[in-house]
Amino acid sequence: MSKQTVLGRVTQLAKANINALLDQAEDPQKMLDQLIRDYTNNIAEAEQAVATTIGNLRMLEADHKEDVEAAAEWGGKALAASRKADELRASGAAGSAGAAGAAGDAGSADKFDNLAKVALGRQLQSEKEAKTAEPTIAAQTEIVDKLKSGLDSMKNKLTELTAKRDELVARAKTAQAQNTMMDAVKNIDVMDPTSDISRFEDKVRREEARALGRQELAASSLDAQFEALDDLDTSSEIEARLAALKSRAA
Repeated sequence: MSKQTVLGRVTQLAKANINALLDQAEDPQKMLDQLIRDYTNNIAEAEQAVATTIGNLRMLEADHKEDVEAAAEWGGKALAASRKADELRASGAAGSAGAAGAAGDAGSADKFDNLAKVALGRQLQSEKEAKTAEPTIAAQTEIVDKLKSGLDSMKNKLTELTAKRDELVARAKTAQAQNTMMDAVKNIDVMDPTSDISRFEDKVRREEARALGRQELAASSLDAQFEALDDLDTSSEIEARLAALKSRAA
């Protein structure tokens, strides 16, 4: 995965408008679950790519540091060789015992000057390599900073998505519970003549009416019995009085 691709993806995902995505979704909860999975996977991929990019940057920085240190080291060697050459020439010119000794010192001085030139060449090469790497290091540093910022935005977005998903699920469950309750209330509407409760109430009322009827009927039968008893008493009294009249007549 190229750095440009990673950077583009991180930037795009970090700028994603969650509310707009949810408005377009037929099932927001499923949409959020999928977004969370996608974000999690993309964050993992982006982290790997960013880690690789950072690793490459650190290698470039280490190479640059080595070139800078090498340039300084070669510069020091060139200076030491040049001074040695100057010392040899000075000692030769100051009083060498003979022409052969002076020539030897001059040859040695030339040798150290040549070493100084070689060291200067290495110094220039190291400086050139260090300078050439600097724009690349700067560009890579900028890319790494953007990738890190994008990753932070993605992680914040993931936290937002997770919170949004939890909120949505809670609201959906609450709405479902409310609808279930309303359906239950509707199903047991006591004003509905076709409801089970209305039918049960009608049955109770019929039983109550039947009980009242039986009570009334029982009361009527008892009154009739007492009336028959009264009639019997009256008849007995008449018979007794008739017998008394007949006894007097005799």
